[in-house]
Amino acid sequence: MIPYPQINPVAFSLGPIQLHWYGLMYVVGLTAAWWLGRRRAQRLGLNHDDIGDLIFYGALGVIIGGRLGYALFYGLNQLLANPLWLFKLWEGGMSFHGGLAGVLVAAWLFARRHCLTFFQLTDFIAPLVPIGLGAGRLGNFINHELPGRVSELPWAMPFPHMGPEPRHPSALYEFALEGVVLFVVLWWLSSQPRRRGMVSGLFLLLYGLFRFAVEFVRLPDEHIGFLAFGWVTMGMVLTLPMILSGAALVIWSRRKAKEETERAGLAKSRSGA
Repeated sequence: MIPYPQINPVAFSLGPIQLHWYGLMYVVGLTAAWWLGRRRAQRLGLNHDDIGDLIFYGALGVIIGGRLGYALFYGLNQLLANPLWLFKLWEGGMSFHGGLAGVLVAAWLFARRHCLTFFQLTDFIAPLVPIGLGAGRLGNFINHELPGRVSELPWAMPFPHMGPEPRHPSALYEFALEGVVLFVVLWWLSSQPRRRGMVSGLFLLLYGLFRFAVEFVRLPDEHIGFLAFGWVTMGMVLTLPMILSGAALVIWSRRKAKEETERAGLAKSRSGA
């Protein structure tokens, strides 16, 4: 067992205004996406201003979709009791799956505006996202959020306000998998031209598998608990469609590329004849 690091969730204060580490992690994620996007902007015929617009679209999608998703998936009772609670962002509560839906809508709008196909843009965006995901999980850890289940592993730690039992640091697991591993795989994979839709599909598939696996050691939300069989959580239910969609997209991408290659070969043979 190791002690839980005592980090003040408030990064610094300016009079009555407090800036939390969790909020700063959004800035880190968006800044990283902006910087990485500028490095590859020419691949889509975009300039640096376009990347700034893309990040703005994405930020709106993350915030609006993330908050709506949390309200619908995890806080529906609170929303029905007090609809104005939806706007109390300072109280916390964001959903990755809602944020993802918001980003997909933003990507669709941006792609239409810049005459790009949807998968052209999502393949470009996917490698930019994991650093933000990892930063967000560090923010969760500093905020004492996402506690794990009780464990006897040597790196388990007692969470503040949850008793002396050591627990899995599940937020750190997600930081490592969703942030570090996912970024390395997608950034390396997208360094060379790939079949359209493949990078997007792998993002969905790998994130889904990582999140699904961590759910086995992460405590479910207290006000929801387990949904079935004493081990199925809301995170699993929301993540399973991502795994299936990601696998289907990878398969579709492969078949599409094969069909295009066959058509190109047929056209070449006819022109030679």
